[in-house]
Amino acid sequence: MAPAPDSPSLSRRKWLGMTPTIAAASLGSGLLAARAMADDSKAATPAGPDGMAGARLYNIRDFGAQGDGKTLDTAALQSAIDACYQDQGGTVLVPAGVFVIGTVELKSNVTLHISAQGTLLGTTDKTQYHAADKIPLEGDATLEDGNVGLIFAVEAVNVTIEGPGTIDGQGAQFHSPRHGMPSPVGLPSHERPYHLLFYRCSHLRVRDIFLKDCAYHSIRVIQSTYAWFTGIHIHSRVNSNNDGFHFISTTHVHISNCTVESQDDACALFGSCQNVTVTNCEFSTRWSVFRFGGGHAKDIAISNCLFYEVFGCPIKMQCSPRSRFERISFSNLVMRDVTGPISIGVGPSMHRRPAPEQSRETNATSTAAIPSSGAAEGIPVPEPGDLSHAPGICRNISFNGIFAIVSKPYQIADAVVTNAYNPGEIFSCVALNGVAPGFLENIRLSDMHMIFPGGGTREQGANRAVPEIADEYFRNGVLPSYALFARNVHGLTLNNVRFEMASPDLRPAVIFDHVLDAAVSGLNVQGQKAAESALRFINSQNILMSATRLLSEAAVFLQVEGNQNQNIVVDGGDFSKADKPVAYKEGATEKAVKWRAG
Repeated sequence: MAPAPDSPSLSRRKWLGMTPTIAAASLGSGLLAARAMADDSKAATPAGPDGMAGARLYNIRDFGAQGDGKTLDTAALQSAIDACYQDQGGTVLVPAGVFVIGTVELKSNVTLHISAQGTLLGTTDKTQYHAADKIPLEGDATLEDGNVGLIFAVEAVNVTIEGPGTIDGQGAQFHSPRHGMPSPVGLPSHERPYHLLFYRCSHLRVRDIFLKDCAYHSIRVIQSTYAWFTGIHIHSRVNSNNDGFHFISTTHVHISNCTVESQDDACALFGSCQNVTVTNCEFSTRWSVFRFGGGHAKDIAISNCLFYEVFGCPIKMQCSPRSRFERISFSNLVMRDVTGPISIGVGPSMHRRPAPEQSRETNATSTAAIPSSGAAEGIPVPEPGDLSHAPGICRNISFNGIFAIVSKPYQIADAVVTNAYNPGEIFSCVALNGVAPGFLENIRLSDMHMIFPGGGTREQGANRAVPEIADEYFRNGVLPSYALFARNVHGLTLNNVRFEMASPDLRPAVIFDHVLDAAVSGLNVQGQKAAESALRFINSQNILMSATRLLSEAAVFLQVEGNQNQNIVVDGGDFSKADKPVAYKEGATEKAVKWRAG
């Protein structure tokens, strides 16, 4: 018998020489044990004399998988996972080949490794998909989107899915050719499978994998904790609701070095997502990147990311009644061809919304025409006194080091589905929208440079009746400012912020509407002679502006409106390009402004 590896009589050179032999013996014993356990899944598995329990490799071909792109290999893959799980864990290997599967359950302590030329291909046979019954669909609105996964795990620990292979959901086969018609697969919308679905899991890892053409969300994680996602490439633009990452009340989440090219939310954070970091990633999507909704989202840091071809708001935070968002940071972001880069809303939204297939996507051969203005009709707005719509809390949100080129939306070339657009999308840049009695608190914009395409009219800029709803883009409404609209914000900081327009826009650059306590330093804006003013303050108080610059000619630099304005201090700056530095309307008087600029 050979000495044990730690025996003093075995030299390091001899031990290294024996390594290939030992590895081969271990692999062989693992496969033999796996076959035996597959035949009797209920049998207890001792550690064995080789001591390899929890560390063996299970090749799914040894469990009957064909990998020919035609044969259904679900049972073989599930058998390998079950055997691995019963052996205290290990690695299930998907070798080279195309393995057609339906729903498969991943279990604790199992690593699913898909090799470079290996593909798990979601079947188009709808009977091969089934719901994860332990995942509820009632009692929480965030859980109503279905509980079917191509690969799912429930209450599992130490679960890993890794590449460098591919999981292909064949999502185009689940897309209806026209609204109201069944898809080729024939599944209802809420029964479409996610690529990966995790519920109440812990210590979850997904890395170095290509997730292609999902039928629904690519990665959906619900009420889980401690999760790492790195080196993932998601490309899903073949169906409605093609989210990239979709988290619901998940904590201690870390995303890095990923590329997400999706049709819907690239990284949705719903419910009470907490202790989340996202870094060194790139995103492209038709409908928003970071979308927050409901729950208590806090302690989130997003940094060093690239956005390109992102329409429907790259950063969208809708703080609904009883929700709370706080201590969230966005830093070092570069955006190209995006619409409405930042939208934060607090307060009531519309009771009823069009179905996603109606409001978000069509199957026309070209994008729908974009009306020039107007709000959505026929949708009721909550009554102001409706206590069921009491505002949420949104505070301590920072944006630092952001460069954005804003554009009008267009059809993304590699997207199968086509889109209709909300008119508000082409007229929004940064919106901080608190609907009374709700307000935003302690919002910071620092070191930002945004270039807006322009095209707004003087009539749009003269609009004082911005709808009192917190939905993104005000549901087809047009903002009266081209760069920043801030309403009901308490504690607003702008430091070294520059807004430019690529073509003329006859709306004010910045509007403060009922803003309380703002410090503005180093603001640079473009104006237009035909616009009312470059800046407009409406019933705002305790505002300090310093080192402000007007970059182009304007009739009026600052227009102050309303008799509630007070303690507005303009201390230094360059307004030489304005015909008139300040104007007063709607009851505002000179007492409201302390003008210490030359």
